[in-house]
Amino acid sequence: MSACILQVARLPLLSLRLQSKPAHLLRTMSISSGTIQSTLGGFSTCEISDALIKLGSPHGGYIPDINMLSPSDRSDRICGPAYTVQMVLGSNKDAPKLSAHFVDTASEGSVIVINTPERVKNAVWGGLMTAGAQSRGALGVVISGRCRDLAEHREASFPVFARGHSTLGQSPFTRPSEVNVPLVIRSPDVSDQEFPPVRVEPGDWVIADEDGVVCVPAEKAEDVIGLAMKGREVDARCLEDIKAGKGVQEAFKKHRGK
Repeated sequence: MSACILQVARLPLLSLRLQSKPAHLLRTMSISSGTIQSTLGGFSTCEISDALIKLGSPHGGYIPDINMLSPSDRSDRICGPAYTVQMVLGSNKDAPKLSAHFVDTASEGSVIVINTPERVKNAVWGGLMTAGAQSRGALGVVISGRCRDLAEHREASFPVFARGHSTLGQSPFTRPSEVNVPLVIRSPDVSDQEFPPVRVEPGDWVIADEDGVVCVPAEKAEDVIGLAMKGREVDARCLEDIKAGKGVQEAFKKHRGK
């Protein structure tokens, strides 16, 4: 059983412990990093986005159009601190160069987040990188760009989230330039100026599942947990009423206040 699945298996008990605390108390508690990771990983990306919207985030932490390509089991979810990688065009001679392969410096328990230049068609992640990431204990990879070798990722049951896939490798099209730097990830649709870019700082919490990928700023994690718990409780009451035959509008008005 993989490390990420083991973490999810421990979530119900941790969530129950925290749910016994009122949301306003959670915001004043100092929750350990391990508990934050386990508890955030127990929420869907949708629940987390809803919480971030309530906190005033213009994008709800949603990194647009990145979807699960591996593993084949769609129930898998990853949650971990971001280890960031910035790619540049292969023709860019001015950007910094790495002295080691970025996979070799990934931290155990991290989620590798890769940002690529806009509109490139090549992959920046392949089967050998998955093997390296697994050997280092990384939980998965999130790519604002493309991957390849889908069968290898799926055979390894390694979580890969990307905007697409390609037959082309990294060279000569792109190269890694920097690691553990802030990333600004934009919508792949260059004509979409309304959806704001998402900033991912090293150590921010990245959660990814079959619905998509969200980033929670590290300093907002405890507030997000409190609001996500409250939102889950409200939705449970709505669901109970709707299944009992009450209308959706009536249930929403009663429990959501709208």
